[in-house]
Amino acid sequence: MIRAERIEDYVNRLASGEPTPGGGATAAVQLAQAAGLLSMAANFSTGDGGTGRQAERLGAAARKLIPQALALADDDEQAFGQAAAAYQLPADTEADASRRSREVQHGLRQAAAPPLGLVELGGMLLGLARELEQEANPNVLSDIAAAVASIRSAAGTAAATLETNAAHLADEAAVRRLQDAVVGADELAAGCDALSARLRARIRANNG
Repeated sequence: MIRAERIEDYVNRLASGEPTPGGGATAAVQLAQAAGLLSMAANFSTGDGGTGRQAERLGAAARKLIPQALALADDDEQAFGQAAAAYQLPADTEADASRRSREVQHGLRQAAAPPLGLVELGGMLLGLARELEQEANPNVLSDIAAAVASIRSAAGTAAATLETNAAHLADEAAVRRLQDAVVGADELAAGCDALSARLRARIRANNG
């Protein structure tokens, strides 16, 4: 499982000729890193009073999302592996081709679930980043910006993955669901861009 691997082993598997892990798993790892960065930034913003308690709450909420993100990485690797295996089934006879088609469609539907989760989890993390911006120690604004950049990258990966799956699905209802999720991923990316621009402006102002 990705969550139990050494970083070097994971990256070497990513670089191999195997179909998994791939982009979806990588995006989930990026969300785990974003959650870790937000928790760290919050830990450096826990002064006295209400502001400190708010930062503490945000940090705890971000940290709780790390296991969820890593679970998505494992889910994506497993689901995409099953979809890839379906494409390898024989199609020599009409019966074989029919079975292969059914298995491919099933695999694609399963493989779409983790990217849907990426969009949902990314939205939760962006919400925490927006709140933390108001409470954060100015010295950790760059860490929040780094977290937002990771969320933004995961949103782009989710959109591309969902579009790929939608292009090969025969179920029109499933296709519409994925297309709606792509819109959500694009909105998430736009939200990240706006927050990133605001954070960088504050960083420049602090250094001025």
